[in-house]
Amino acid sequence: MITGPVLVVGRGKTGQAVAEYLAGVDVEYRVVDDGDGPWSETALESALAGVELVIPSPGIPEHHPLLMAAAARGIAVRSEVDLAAEAASVPYVAVTGTNGKTTVTTLITAMLSASGMRARAVGNIGDPFLRAVATADANTETPDVFVVEVSSFQLRFAPNFRPSVAVWTNVADDHLDWHGSFTGYAQAKAMVTRSQHETDVLVTDRDDAVVQEHVAGTDAERVFVADVGGDGSWGPRGGALVDPEGHVVIGLGDLDVTAPHEIRNVAMAAAAARAVGARDAGIAAGARATQRLHHRAELVGQAGGVRWIDDSKATNPHATVAAVSGHDSVVLIAGGKNKGLDLGVLRPLAPRLRSVVAIGDAANEVVATFSGVVPVSTAESMRRAVRQAADAARPGDVVLLSPACASFDWYDGYAARGDDFRREVEALIGSNLGESA
Repeated sequence: MITGPVLVVGRGKTGQAVAEYLAGVDVEYRVVDDGDGPWSETALESALAGVELVIPSPGIPEHHPLLMAAAARGIAVRSEVDLAAEAASVPYVAVTGTNGKTTVTTLITAMLSASGMRARAVGNIGDPFLRAVATADANTETPDVFVVEVSSFQLRFAPNFRPSVAVWTNVADDHLDWHGSFTGYAQAKAMVTRSQHETDVLVTDRDDAVVQEHVAGTDAERVFVADVGGDGSWGPRGGALVDPEGHVVIGLGDLDVTAPHEIRNVAMAAAAARAVGARDAGIAAGARATQRLHHRAELVGQAGGVRWIDDSKATNPHATVAAVSGHDSVVLIAGGKNKGLDLGVLRPLAPRLRSVVAIGDAANEVVATFSGVVPVSTAESMRRAVRQAADAARPGDVVLLSPACASFDWYDGYAARGDDFRREVEALIGSNLGESA
């Protein structure tokens, strides 16, 4: 139970939700952010004076002076989702992973809703979890279950977080600038199951060795997804999605998914939804009703036998590898603001690549990655990138914006980058989505 005083770090969406909650439960608090720095020792003493708990927003890295000073003084640090978990009066499902979080969260919510349950998606996908919890009891439509998309930033400071069903989609290099190392990043992700009991469920990819290493000690019931379903795992088999016993849940031909990682996302969601109580008919209906999310392998145009796909959400190399692996011949547009990740892992994609157009701050790194194995050029704008890609593409190719980097060099987010790509594609070829490729 929180007694205060509490220091809330960050005045953004999460910080506002925390402040509202604390005011509602009559706990003393104050709010600071980096605009109140620089963080000299005197400033740190003043900010932390009398504080019993620090609640940072997700954008505040663990090496921030305030958090390091709090740790040195023995002051507890907890995230917003940790407070929400403690206050929640209904069950919650948690979804984390390097890639696929939002898609899986959306699918689970749709599958539960189609099964007649009141399911609400929150966290990174909507309202902060704490705000949703605080307002749930005052709403006549109190949900039966929350489906919470959670990041490593939030889980890092969530010792009390205990979802009844947890999904860890995958793990690969990402956010190393925040966590300091891949080990730290993976350990933060593993917090999704640390407090689970034997009555809880954990859904993971059986073939992700790093995930399996980090969850080996969990007390939760293990449910697996694999490249082939049946034999103890959810997955595709014979053109259908089957459960661990091999029972068909839905035909894959009914879904707008083709790439292995897309099928795996559906399998993850189905496994989690059934664990919560969804019926197989609801799982199938929810999967069919869920449209592909914007900027995630989204077809934005096709002409002359070339398809143009916006995968701007691919902000790390792992996501780009998955996206390219779903196609045979690709003109790749990649680059942006690298997050300290090794772009060299993209080099084995060379046999699938006709050419590469490098953009953004990391253009030189992209060039170095593919130099000598794939034709590669640089572009100083999205307009030039689209035109250079068009010059390189041949009938049957896919032009794929899958940057492997963040967008904050040229844009204020991956959505703005994807929107710019779509505009330039439409300016070049029109908005034709009806032509067969």
